[in-house]
Amino acid sequence: MTFVLVLVATGENELPGLGGLPDNVRVETVSDEGQLRQLLPEADVLVVTDFRTGLLERCWPEKPRLRWVHATSAGVDALMFPALVNSDIPVTNARGVFDRGIAEYVLGAVLLFAKDTLGNLDLQRRHQWQHRDTEMVNGTRALVVGAGSIGGEVAMLLRAVGMQVTGIARTPREDQRFDQVLGNEQLFDCLRESDYVVITAPLTPDTEGLFDKHAFALMKASARLINVGRGPIVRTDDLLAALRAGELAGAALDVFEEEPLPPEHPLWDEPNVMMSAHMAGDFKGWQQALGEQFVANFQGWALGKPLFNQVPKA
Repeated sequence: MTFVLVLVATGENELPGLGGLPDNVRVETVSDEGQLRQLLPEADVLVVTDFRTGLLERCWPEKPRLRWVHATSAGVDALMFPALVNSDIPVTNARGVFDRGIAEYVLGAVLLFAKDTLGNLDLQRRHQWQHRDTEMVNGTRALVVGAGSIGGEVAMLLRAVGMQVTGIARTPREDQRFDQVLGNEQLFDCLRESDYVVITAPLTPDTEGLFDKHAFALMKASARLINVGRGPIVRTDDLLAALRAGELAGAALDVFEEEPLPPEHPLWDEPNVMMSAHMAGDFKGWQQALGEQFVANFQGWALGKPLFNQVPKA
């Protein structure tokens, strides 16, 4: 009997899509510290949908029985506390489930800025008829910072509407989804040439605070920033200052340094900013898709096959 423990947030429903697990699998769902402390030492597999890092770290057994930890998200930075990182327990993520949804969000943000949808909505609210010329996206340059699974899907959609797309990765490589993929060291040179800068990178020590006042000063005054990666990659105060100084023309933000963003935060009132509540990849049925992805991985693992979507814990 394999014991799969699913950690969800308080008030959150059980993870759907697990019906395909074999009959000899016991599944338990927990949401509070007492339940987690009681059941975690017995679990063979942990599925984490609630990324309250402190809770899991506080309840981590001295000698865990766990053979696998799965995160129902693309980013796993919140899971990387020392005891798990230093263990030999593999960690997998939900890479692939959210790629298309996030890519569609990015394309929508590009079109929103190019066609001045924010301006249209503002004029509509004021009952004001005002003709303007808007921009074409065909032939513009996009820089995708993080040329992985999500970044590649973003690149394909942006190229489909005629944009030239450069990816930034740890090392240069050939990738047919992009016009070119360059190394991290060329990021700042590329910022100077890009009309749209899209962040799809994970949060790591190298990316935290990467977009600060120095990076914004390099960008074109007509450029727009789109962040669907992780909030702490962007220094919020520096972004706000750059927007107000006219150092860039707009931002679409799905993730923030502080979440939820406080209602009194000045970003809410910036006219050239579009914000959403960390939902860029969440489509109707995404929870079911997450459960089904885990089941597919479990079925192979139970047969002795390697886990897919395994992430480097370092």
